[in-house]
Amino acid sequence: MAFGARSGSLSGLWLGGRGATFPRAMRCSARARDVAGAQTSVMRASRGVAGRARGWHAVPSFAAKYPRVAAAVGGGDGQGVQGGSNSSSSKNSNGKQQTPKKQRKKEDENPYSKTVNLPVTSFDMRANSVVKEPQIQEFWAKNGIYEHLAVERDGEAYVLHDGPPYANGDLHIGHALNKILKDFINRYQLLQGKKARFVPGWDTHGLPIELKVLQSMKSKERQGLTPVTLREKAKAFALETVDAQREQFKRYGIWADWDAPYVTLQPEYEAAQLRVFGKMVTNGHVYRGRKPVYWSPSSRTALAEAELEYPDGHVSKSIYVGLPVETVGANVSAQVGEHLAGAAVAVWTTTPWTIPSNLAVGVNEALVYAVVQTEEGKLVVAEELISVLEEKLGTKMSVLCTFKGSEIEGTTYRHPLFDRVSPVVIGGDYITTDAGTGLVHTAPGHGQDDYIVGQKYGLELLSPVDDAGRFTDEAGKFAGLQVQTEGTDAVIEALREQGALLCEEDYEHRYPYDWRTKKPTITRATDQWFASVDGFRTTALDAIKKVNWIPESGENRITSMTEGRNDWCISRQRTWGVPIPVFYHIETGEPLMNEDTINHIVAIVEQEGTDAWYVREVVDLLPDTYKDQAPSLRKGTDTMDVWFDSGSSWSGVLGQREGLNHPADLYLEGSDQHRGWFQSSLLTSVASEGIAPYKNVLTHGFVLDEKGMKMSKSVGNVVDPRKIIVGGNNQKTDPAFGADVLRLWVASVDYTSDVLIGDRIISQVADVYRKIRFTLRYILGNLSDFDPAKDAIPFESLAATDKYILSRFSSLLEECTAAYDNYQFCRVYQALQRFVVLDLSNFYLDVVKDRLYVSEPTSKDRRACQTVLNHLLTGILPVIAPITPHMAEDAWQNLPYDAPTISVFMNGWRSAEAASSSPNEWLLNKETDKVWKSILAIRDEVNQLLEKARVEKSLGSSLESKIYVHVEDPVLQSALESLQATDNGQDQLRYILISSSVELVHDPATATDAAYSSARDGFTVGVDRAAGVKCSRCWNYSERVGEDADHKELCERCAPVISRSGFRVPSPTVVA
Repeated sequence: MAFGARSGSLSGLWLGGRGATFPRAMRCSARARDVAGAQTSVMRASRGVAGRARGWHAVPSFAAKYPRVAAAVGGGDGQGVQGGSNSSSSKNSNGKQQTPKKQRKKEDENPYSKTVNLPVTSFDMRANSVVKEPQIQEFWAKNGIYEHLAVERDGEAYVLHDGPPYANGDLHIGHALNKILKDFINRYQLLQGKKARFVPGWDTHGLPIELKVLQSMKSKERQGLTPVTLREKAKAFALETVDAQREQFKRYGIWADWDAPYVTLQPEYEAAQLRVFGKMVTNGHVYRGRKPVYWSPSSRTALAEAELEYPDGHVSKSIYVGLPVETVGANVSAQVGEHLAGAAVAVWTTTPWTIPSNLAVGVNEALVYAVVQTEEGKLVVAEELISVLEEKLGTKMSVLCTFKGSEIEGTTYRHPLFDRVSPVVIGGDYITTDAGTGLVHTAPGHGQDDYIVGQKYGLELLSPVDDAGRFTDEAGKFAGLQVQTEGTDAVIEALREQGALLCEEDYEHRYPYDWRTKKPTITRATDQWFASVDGFRTTALDAIKKVNWIPESGENRITSMTEGRNDWCISRQRTWGVPIPVFYHIETGEPLMNEDTINHIVAIVEQEGTDAWYVREVVDLLPDTYKDQAPSLRKGTDTMDVWFDSGSSWSGVLGQREGLNHPADLYLEGSDQHRGWFQSSLLTSVASEGIAPYKNVLTHGFVLDEKGMKMSKSVGNVVDPRKIIVGGNNQKTDPAFGADVLRLWVASVDYTSDVLIGDRIISQVADVYRKIRFTLRYILGNLSDFDPAKDAIPFESLAATDKYILSRFSSLLEECTAAYDNYQFCRVYQALQRFVVLDLSNFYLDVVKDRLYVSEPTSKDRRACQTVLNHLLTGILPVIAPITPHMAEDAWQNLPYDAPTISVFMNGWRSAEAASSSPNEWLLNKETDKVWKSILAIRDEVNQLLEKARVEKSLGSSLESKIYVHVEDPVLQSALESLQATDNGQDQLRYILISSSVELVHDPATATDAAYSSARDGFTVGVDRAAGVKCSRCWNYSERVGEDADHKELCERCAPVISRSGFRVPSPTVVA
């Protein structure tokens, strides 16, 4: 080793000057302490002759060998995709190459600097991603790399089905996380030889787009708007957004069928969706009924559970109300009946506006209730809640009698605001003593549990609320009031006037909001179309068990949601969507919808799209056998829930596109999709086909800012992926990092839970990216004169050091393969990071510099090292290719020899077994591996002593040292002696420890007598100054410098090399 650094890094020159400090390990890192501990030594600049010869030397680019590639990216200048070399030399005013003065001076001082084998490559130190990444993407596109791998070649199909993002607005960082994760998987499968065709999708129907269109129109325009015109404008808006989002996704480096995506407004997709609906109708799973559903007054439409969100901090006005007992039930004992006379049943509600709809009070038959005496009168409450209610109502309660809930069934009470008497009924397990009074106000028109109880007891489905959320005339004096605001206040005041209000207070709790308008919803009974989940719930639960859920908790989550969900309300009162293909008899309102009518409409939609439903007359939409009924029929106006749209994608895509399997191999979306797309896809597939649409389901968390806070434009903590890629207006404060750095961030985080991102985190990831890039550049530079077809050395002829690093590399490939197979991309990131820093930069690439730079260019020792470097390069590139595809391709295009394929992705995944001549050939046995662990421990100890000597200015370069090593283990002693006896220019300990001389000693005192020494378990090391004179070429110290008469400044190693090369020292310049 010639270059003065005692250990630990690639040359500062070859790594870009000072180099970047290695970042603290991110939260996904498993060996953060090891990596962080290597920072100082990893990035320290080496010194030496090579360090004095500034600049990289360009070589002919890959484009010269592949003119078709160069043409694909406009590489007429012969630069291909790399865009030119990076050299520190400059040109003078005449355009001639000019060498910096400092460099010329040092070269004049030491003529042997020109004899060193310096790295040569056109692979740039800087990624220049703003320019180069689009060039590489254009190269892929024009050469059809993805199309060949995913569609044209032979191979087993692999289908990752894309969940469609909504076509509304620009992409955010969550979109980037999702699509990049998918691209990791698809690219890995392509490298494995699979045909991983990826069809991207967009969800393009629904209220948000409809609202965007309406908001963009003036009042007069909206007044004259027809359903057809609105749909035309909504379609145009959606497709414009699809185009914009598509370009953003492509800039992330995502491979997909971008020219043939699936879009839910496409006629063929809409027809497939209607076929699914038709099968569900035929199977008896779709019905029309009047039931309470989630209703959004702000959107004026019904909502599914997946369209709700529950923001923190919602506060409702809650009230306690006394409802006076009218008659006692048949099961009430005489004693209890006596106390019930004149009493009031106490109820509690957080929706006071539903009191006008009260038709019953529910009790739990197993609970114990009591009639209590208060200062204001007698109340019926749950016995367990008496003490709580005393404090809540501010009154002392004395128990008059107790009884089971089952005994009071049939007792009646009078409504305090309306002239009606209602019963006490037995409710379900939802009636508890967790809150309230233990008796539940029951309004069958405003709650699912209430509805079920109402059906059991034959109660009216009263719901005096209109589409806008205002009381109707059925609500009497409250008619016209908005139920959640002024209507609530009016009801409370009326109860107070009647003496029925026991208490009013604010109550903070979870409450459903419309996920689009961000406003609170209500529950309201309306006529809707439903999918009867009860009809296929058991089949759905069985299908869930056959799916592999990652993480496993996903199975429990979707199972509980499927077990507990109500029937799916699939109708919406909107215009922009897929219409429910139903006709109604004008006089009776009876629906007409069967297999024949649906199939006929499907055939029309497949050709014309669902606009046909709005454009054609009824008679033109009916099959021939029903056309005579056209005058008595009208078309339905409801559209389908957009979750039915996207939930039918398995049919619209997997069932339609060639080479796409159903069920899909994988669905991958955010964890919130257990109640969204995962579930709607499951329900539609099971209801129509009897199977789940996926074999595996993988979920990721949400993206938060660096402080773990939810991103918000108002807070100003939103991270725009475009800004990461191309930078901001001020490139100094907001530099462009490129798509590969964004992708590397995705690989760095544990996406199974919520992940963090911010300027500091991206900066750290960029440091890791640069470290990997510099390492690739260093390896490529040292392969500039290597052709594996004729220069490679057999494995058995390699040095022990070479075999050790190949063993470590084999373990890396094995670990990364397993990590990719299990979607554990942060493990790939960690493993690659550790290998590049600890195994390569901190060890192997440090100790082989001497062999690479000083040996004869074609010597066996140098060719052996180049053989190993080529194995490392061609093995690492496919490992990084799924994560940083642009960098991997850039390196592949700069291979200094004829590449076997036009693209790194066509070369496939390269396992250690494929690279070596026999399985596991590279793996060392346990004994040899143990020896190397001991050697590295000795090396670390020596480095600490050298650092101490350097600090105390006793030594400068580690090559000024002589090292003494004593080991106690005879097996280790024998192994070290074997290394010392080699003549391969690498395995002797002086090369491994980067010293001019290393002596194995049998007496530890010899080591402890040195100027610096240290004893550890099993070994002792000492450091003294080396004897001899410094060689002007390799900077090693030797007592044989000067033996060669022609090259008196050179040592016994360098002089023969220079003599055989024919190099002559220039005569000194004579100054006149």
